[in-house]
Amino acid sequence: MTDYDLIVVGAGPGGSHTAKVAAEKGLEVLLVDRKEEIGTPVRCGEGIGKENLQEFYDVEDEWISAEVTEARVHFPNEEHIELAGENSDEAVGYILERKLFDRDLADKAAKAGANLKVGTEARGLNREDVHVSLELCDRQGQFEVEASMVVGADGVESQVGGWAGLDTSLNVNDVEKCAQYLVTGVDFESDYVHFLIGNEIAPGGYIWMFPKGEERMNLGVVVIPSKAERGPEFYLQNFLSERFPDGKVVEKTYGGNPVEGPKDSVVSDNVMLVGDAARHVDPFTGGGLSNALRGGEFAAEVASKAVSESKFDRDFLSQYDGLWKERFGEDLERNKKLQEKFLSMEDDDLNSLADSLPDGNLQEISLKKLAFSLIKSNSKLLWDLKDFI
Repeated sequence: MTDYDLIVVGAGPGGSHTAKVAAEKGLEVLLVDRKEEIGTPVRCGEGIGKENLQEFYDVEDEWISAEVTEARVHFPNEEHIELAGENSDEAVGYILERKLFDRDLADKAAKAGANLKVGTEARGLNREDVHVSLELCDRQGQFEVEASMVVGADGVESQVGGWAGLDTSLNVNDVEKCAQYLVTGVDFESDYVHFLIGNEIAPGGYIWMFPKGEERMNLGVVVIPSKAERGPEFYLQNFLSERFPDGKVVEKTYGGNPVEGPKDSVVSDNVMLVGDAARHVDPFTGGGLSNALRGGEFAAEVASKAVSESKFDRDFLSQYDGLWKERFGEDLERNKKLQEKFLSMEDDDLNSLADSLPDGNLQEISLKKLAFSLIKSNSKLLWDLKDFI
């Protein structure tokens, strides 16, 4: 007998959603997180598409700090492109309060029947016949728990993946370095998001400005280490001082974003990976929240089948690989190639793309749509991406 059918390591959105769905399917689930306060620190810009969130949850008012109707992408020469929904007055995205959102998703997992343990760190994994033993540690000391399966939702530096024999190493250009300030006292549109590209302000990446309520915004930057001479905070502080000299920083967060692109497999015997641990972040946009929720749903579905058939080997769990690849694997592969192309471009190249667009308004809030439009309108510069059109 095992203690649990499934242990989920990491109570971010992907992990909590996995635990919730698995518990709803009747599995005995343990959800652990090393932090004693779920949702902190916030490690992303907190944006998500409206439809992507509504696919999984009825949206609760307290989760939302701002509704987004339009995005603007700014080029180095100050040209910009507007991306909006079909109805310009209708919200197409949300800026979340991730501290509340993450905590509520963990709460929903617990209410669905998952056993939740915070302040509990996973320290090792051992296989025992067809089951696994997970070494955990809390304030009372170290202990072991047995399970049929483990889902690693433990982020970019996934230890669960490494313990299971999966390659979780990352090359220097496969990890974006990020910094974000919560800034108050700024005059900022309450329903617009802004992305600014250019190698001077954000080498290899971009700066984002997301509304967070009245006179507040998330101001963040992502850079690629091989192109950036300094750390991300250097570029973020320079931008803040130049553009918003009166803004006051009330919170700072830092992190890394895996943009490796899709792995061949993110399963091993008794183990599946979800979210950042599975490298399911979009390499072009840097967004990972939607795929974390989708991956969590798929992992829970396969875990339920595994329990019903008492099959926990890699071959059986590879059904999970099939599900996520069918849903978003092709997008990850394509967008990795797009990211590599744009990474090689200098500011003059980026400006020529902006100048080549015949219309400054794209009726869809999608950076992927923007990329396709750029390829179509400047095929000479982007000839090697022609197959994406």
